[in-house]
Amino acid sequence: MVFTPSPMLLKLLYTRGSLHNLPQAAGVAFSIKNRLDTARLTGFQRVQIGDVVIPAEQVQIDLGNGERRPAASIAADGQAIELPVGRSLTFVLDTPALAEGIHPVQVWFSTDAFGDLHVEVEDAIVGAASPKPRIPRSDEDDYSDAAIAARQRFAEQFSEREFKHLKHYSFDAHQLQGNCEHFVGVAQIPMGLAGPLTVNGEHAQGDFLIPMATTEGTLVASYNRGIQVLNLCGGAKCTVIGDAMQRAPVFVFADARGARDFGQWVEDHLDQIRPQAESTSSVAKLQYIDTYLSNKFAYLRFNFSTGDAAGQNMVGRATFAACSWILEQYRGPKIEHFYLESNFATDKKASQINVMRTRGKRVVAEAVVKRDVLQQRMRVTPEQLAYHGQVSNVGAFISGANNNGAHSANGITALFIATGQDVANVSESSAGILYSEVTKDGDLYISITIPSLIVATHGGGTGLATQNECLQMLGCVGRGTVRKFAEIVAGVVLAGELSLGAAISSSDWVSSHEQYGRNR
Repeated sequence: MVFTPSPMLLKLLYTRGSLHNLPQAAGVAFSIKNRLDTARLTGFQRVQIGDVVIPAEQVQIDLGNGERRPAASIAADGQAIELPVGRSLTFVLDTPALAEGIHPVQVWFSTDAFGDLHVEVEDAIVGAASPKPRIPRSDEDDYSDAAIAARQRFAEQFSEREFKHLKHYSFDAHQLQGNCEHFVGVAQIPMGLAGPLTVNGEHAQGDFLIPMATTEGTLVASYNRGIQVLNLCGGAKCTVIGDAMQRAPVFVFADARGARDFGQWVEDHLDQIRPQAESTSSVAKLQYIDTYLSNKFAYLRFNFSTGDAAGQNMVGRATFAACSWILEQYRGPKIEHFYLESNFATDKKASQINVMRTRGKRVVAEAVVKRDVLQQRMRVTPEQLAYHGQVSNVGAFISGANNNGAHSANGITALFIATGQDVANVSESSAGILYSEVTKDGDLYISITIPSLIVATHGGGTGLATQNECLQMLGCVGRGTVRKFAEIVAGVVLAGELSLGAAISSSDWVSSHEQYGRNR
């Protein structure tokens, strides 16, 4: 199923800032990028800049690989141009150079998916380019040895330093397409092993060796100590209790009543919106839409399941399709403005709504730590740790922290780097709700809820060389492994909370860093 883009969304096809005069009076050019859905360019009619009309006969289409096609030759019968999502085409116009300033631009063309389209925007011709040196790149193959070597020489010349280590890596750089631009080398991060950790999950069951990439002294040792204690008490019981990834568009109205009526319309038409959203992916499934109203704004928080992918890009595309249908179908008060992301999904930011409503995986890890094991291995009693937890809860409350535990971000970050996760997602994933109590038998029950753990075992950096090897070490490669990975991460986090909490309670914290870290 392909959605019909509204006039408001059609403007997004044009790449603003791409209008420029070609050198040596060779004409004018601009770019269009498919930000909607898979399509084929089946015809091109004309361009108009200001009052000047440029027919298809005076337009060339640069396909980006050194090949140009006459725009007049584009046709549905075998002469169409494939236009997958994300592809850009540059249109080269045989017309005199434009003066500096703002110019209205209109483009008429046809696609198989959307029919005849008319894009109308404004763009500007700017002055001379910056005299600053530019990082070398290759239009033909920017991941070739020659392109990479050119950037390495550029970095050495610019900084007047020779780099011996970042230039050495053991994989084909072409694997990085879609993961890293202007590739120049690698950052070698030390990796240690903790565990094996016994996980009693619904998806992760057994013992798992934990790869942790970090430069912080005592981190691996601390997690390893907590893992040993958990193992002596039967391991960590881990449960995924929620799974949702969001995109949160906002619709702007003239007044609050318009926003209210729109929110009710969305609720009433969820069954029609769902297939539009799910038409863009065989994986993304729309679970529900939360509507939040403020002032004259209607914020919609779309919630999807995304399979083994973290899914931010996936749900962005799906929400875009759904909103395009909404913009076409809604007949109520006029929608003044629309933005695909309103900052309400809080992507790469900690937020209270994620703590309450879940973003990514919501996971609980829990264990009962035997009294004798805690005293022998951690030199604290259950009562000491439980009371310490009450005191630290007050500190977390006063400070406004998103986590009342000790340091869940440490273990999460080390695992994220090792396994190719998007490390910036630690900002959301670091949220944690720690709870402990002394049981009637005098042992310590301890659990942590991670309400917004954003992890993947497919896509992103998970398929890269060392990152995929670490996921293999955990047995988290292949379809249906993301919840297994989430349970393992939660178990590791619990081990770290137990270890550091006990170290602070027993005053071993500073002495451990003095002995094993680099405080000196």
